[in-house]
Amino acid sequence: MTTDQAEQLVLTERRGAVLLLTMNRPARLNAWTDALEDQYFDVLESADRDADVRAIVVTGAGRGFCAGADMDDLAGASSASDAEIDRPRPRHLPMTVRKPLIAAVNGAAAGLGFVEALYCDVRFASAEAVFLTAFVRRGLAAEYGVSWLLPRIVGHSRALDLLLSGRRVGGEEAYRMGLVDHLVPAETLVDDAVAYAADLAEGCSPWSMATIKRQVALDGERGFDASVADADTLMRASFRGVDIAEGVASFTQRRPPAFAPLFSHP
Repeated sequence: MTTDQAEQLVLTERRGAVLLLTMNRPARLNAWTDALEDQYFDVLESADRDADVRAIVVTGAGRGFCAGADMDDLAGASSASDAEIDRPRPRHLPMTVRKPLIAAVNGAAAGLGFVEALYCDVRFASAEAVFLTAFVRRGLAAEYGVSWLLPRIVGHSRALDLLLSGRRVGGEEAYRMGLVDHLVPAETLVDDAVAYAADLAEGCSPWSMATIKRQVALDGERGFDASVADADTLMRASFRGVDIAEGVASFTQRRPPAFAPLFSHP
């Protein structure tokens, strides 16, 4: 990281083909503001266009991942107009990123911070992580698609448990219920998440990963027959793509693959 990033709300660090993003408001447990959102989304969109970035890891500076909406901002929400509430880009923009997005949850992920963790494809956490939906404890609805996402991750009744109670869930319980995919030591959390992302970046086809992300997103809302038909079309496209020959050659030659960037495909 460069020294001029000290005042940035989102720090960026390249680790090979992995881009590490760190929300950087540690004194406020990285509480969400419009300015933080703007910088985070700018970086995500830039990374999605960058052929040299093949996977992204996001974490928080200090003791928290993201403590949700900044209370100073939330205090004025009751008098805000619709125009003041609306944002230029959808809040679920992270879900539109075509590259793997990995969360390394290092502390509190509450409210909107909880939702941002769900927007990631895979979640790493330590036992010290804390997850809470918090909306009912602030007089809010389940916001930003969390009522759609959470049941699909942990199941209907567990989602209602977390949403209706707003209770605190530690990293170990989150792992047991499937909210967290990888439970790792706090001291190696970011390095473990980056190592996982690096394996994806180095060993997996960018086109395949982007395509599979799209398939999984669509399959949540369509039937099996439609899924199979789409998969058949995509399979034929992959046979005409640039990666299949390299995937087979690297396997038979017992060497790491050198897959083309995402943008080499139609």
